[in-house]
Amino acid sequence: MASPTDDKQSSLQQLEYVAPAILPADSDSPLTPTSIEKSSSFDNSPRLDGQAAEVLKGSRLASALLEERPSPYSFRMLRLWACLFVAYMCSAQNGFDANTFGGVSAMPNFKKQFGVDQGTTQGFLAAIYVLGNVVGSFVAGPNADRYGRRFGMFTGSIISLIGAILQTAAQREVHIIAGRVILGVGAVLLGPAGQSYVIEMSHPAYRGIMGGMYQVCFFLGTIISTWLEYGLSYYGGQSTINWRLPMAIQAIPALILLTFVFFLPESPRWHMSRGQDEKAREILVKYHGNGNPDSEIVKLEMEEMKQVITTGGSDKRWWDYRDLFNSREARYRSFLVGCIAFFGQLDLPPTSYYFPLMVQTAGITSEQTQLLLNAIQTPVMMVSSLLGIQVIDRFGRRKLLMWSSLWMSIAVAVIIGATATQQGHPGIGILGIAFIYVFLVAFAFAWTPCQALYPTEVLAYNARAKGLGMYGLFQNIVTFINTYAAPVGIDNDSWRFYFLYLAVDAVGIAVIYIFFVETKGRNIEEMDAIFNDKHPVRASLARQKVVVAEDGRAHDVHGNAA
Repeated sequence: MASPTDDKQSSLQQLEYVAPAILPADSDSPLTPTSIEKSSSFDNSPRLDGQAAEVLKGSRLASALLEERPSPYSFRMLRLWACLFVAYMCSAQNGFDANTFGGVSAMPNFKKQFGVDQGTTQGFLAAIYVLGNVVGSFVAGPNADRYGRRFGMFTGSIISLIGAILQTAAQREVHIIAGRVILGVGAVLLGPAGQSYVIEMSHPAYRGIMGGMYQVCFFLGTIISTWLEYGLSYYGGQSTINWRLPMAIQAIPALILLTFVFFLPESPRWHMSRGQDEKAREILVKYHGNGNPDSEIVKLEMEEMKQVITTGGSDKRWWDYRDLFNSREARYRSFLVGCIAFFGQLDLPPTSYYFPLMVQTAGITSEQTQLLLNAIQTPVMMVSSLLGIQVIDRFGRRKLLMWSSLWMSIAVAVIIGATATQQGHPGIGILGIAFIYVFLVAFAFAWTPCQALYPTEVLAYNARAKGLGMYGLFQNIVTFINTYAAPVGIDNDSWRFYFLYLAVDAVGIAVIYIFFVETKGRNIEEMDAIFNDKHPVRASLARQKVVVAEDGRAHDVHGNAA
């Protein structure tokens, strides 16, 4: 009679032949469990016990999630979502500014009071916010490292609130400039703290959607501000309420953060970096283990954090940025972060600021129509982003970014053609505007969630906050140039200026294909092994077949523990 061990080995050997027929060949999910009907005996039926799945090779997390996958609607998971929503306000703070200034700068009484009549003046006032971002980038990372992610969000909120008050009460151009610089400093302090907190607190089974939601919440600010501005455009007279009120509501995210931030749990990875292992474990058990101290996911996370996170790393030294550049792996990670900043910002003129100007170039001169079209773009982009994060863990970051960039390139090519030939043909100008929306949908579907998610995933813990600070710096340098140059370029060269963006979008596709590693389906600590591999991209895409056998654990098809 065969022993139970022999039966188990036999079932696993059968799986090696049956699995290809069970598993979809084109499956892109990191976890695609396929139920297999149970039978009382393998001898009497070719059907196998357990579940078969194709998972990412070398990912212990992927195998662990086959054994223990939490419900996204459990009470503890909903409580985790509530914590993350507070941190999402860091992104909403930036969203309020992005479209707020673009809208108010189109209002006649704002133009008259502050002299915003030329592209150069508008570009300067818009870009001065980015200058504040650049200044703040140098302290944003150390601030979140030294005192914790919550403290980083707290200080950023205080400074953002001061900037919003200065802008709202502005009487002269110098007041607007001061308010925008201070608001820019505060907003960039929120970035590394908020992004790190969200990714480090997200449940590993849902990191794609939870992390992607950070940047999606950028649109909470833009939707409220743009529709408020559109409604106020019908408020006539000489009152300044139509631009002061939108400036005032920029304080809303900061006020929410100040109210709730210290009710949040600190990042377990920050606790681990301070040698507070038990505090880290308590938080993971509560939010990732569904209250179960024996959770396999919690055990795996604790083990991997101990291996990767050091208590004497460069995150303890505010001046030490060497972990971003001192090895091949570190330079590769920093290169990918720089690519996200460059290709994510220099893909089109910043429509949040200049949509009215772009629409005017396409032949629409009505102020209210410009503001309406400006307001429509934000809900369209938010819907597209929400759809994108639903599939980001299925198709992966690389594939979505490449397809997104392809459609962006097509849209820019059509915009160029339509803008160049619209003279005397109003219908062609409308086609160009329509393809601005096509571009925005394509961008928001993948690039919007990945702008916060991907850099945070690829950076190692000890360099994460500083790396995100440098990401903000590089991102804002590119944005500063694009923000200041775009209105001047459009004024001087009209449609020809868009060729720059067509080239950037096309090159971006090749760069993603050649250099971008895939991060789906892995714990963030598991990315160390990917970057240490001789061929990181190839290693990140490798897959293996596993089965959940009778012992309840995942094994590869040869019977080894996965």
